[in-house]
Amino acid sequence: MSGGSAFHLPPPSDLSRELQQAGLDVGEVVDHVVRGLQEDLPHGTVDATSQATIAADARATGVFAAREAGVVAGLGVAALVFALVGGDAVEVTDRVPDGTRVAAGDVVLRVSGPTRSLLTAERTALNFASHLSGVATATAAWVDALEGTRARVLDTRKTLPGFRALQKYAVRCGGGVNHRFGLSDKAMVKDNHVIAAGGVVPAFEAVRAAYPDLPVEVEVTDLDQLRALLEAGCTEILLDNMSPATMTEAVAITAGRASLEASGGLTLERAREVALTGVDFISVGALTHSVKVFDLGLDLDETGA
Repeated sequence: MSGGSAFHLPPPSDLSRELQQAGLDVGEVVDHVVRGLQEDLPHGTVDATSQATIAADARATGVFAAREAGVVAGLGVAALVFALVGGDAVEVTDRVPDGTRVAAGDVVLRVSGPTRSLLTAERTALNFASHLSGVATATAAWVDALEGTRARVLDTRKTLPGFRALQKYAVRCGGGVNHRFGLSDKAMVKDNHVIAAGGVVPAFEAVRAAYPDLPVEVEVTDLDQLRALLEAGCTEILLDNMSPATMTEAVAITAGRASLEASGGLTLERAREVALTGVDFISVGALTHSVKVFDLGLDLDETGA
């Protein structure tokens, strides 16, 4: 944005196709980006510092570079930020694909255009890319820890409000698997539902009767509950806060009749120990609810008019 206050909409067609292919809703992502920009530019304001210090015809090029090793995600969203601020006057090149493993110092994106536009877009672009790359990097660490086992890492619904689709996309970029997106695409019977229904089997059967075509997973806290659910025909079971020894026994009892998910108090240090019990999935809320941002930086080189 080189002095005006309107964002350039709609987004470029190539970015729209890319977001759609990534399983994201283009309109929702644009709304996220616009809200992010409006935090810096409320009510049609401008970047006062850039307006005062940078000539209107000044141009610059710059690079997004990784300042640590990890997995990048959200670079397409960052490109969208620059497109909405600068329109055709801003060009993004040399962008590495989301999901790429990078080393410290690697250039992940290059941007050229009016200097005012680049600096106006910089923080919002970095906020998206740094956060989503943090999610992808955290997920990849779990994927690496589980390598050679049958277990796969799952995300949860413990996401930032309004950012679930983007955070779950970043989990996929890191090699993880998405759990249910919301409360209606899969039933998840947990302890409070069990109490309300009078037991794990009554709760399972109530969901199956009400929504016969809906996948249903039930949380258990002991092996008796597991046996009862297997007898009732439940094929997705969550093992809540069980020790590795108990999980190993649960895998033996189940004998392939249901998929088993380990959850509760899991850490990266314990990941492989849990995976070696034979469970199918390990769910990790920390992938999204307490992730450390990935250190990305943008350095501009003024090139003149």
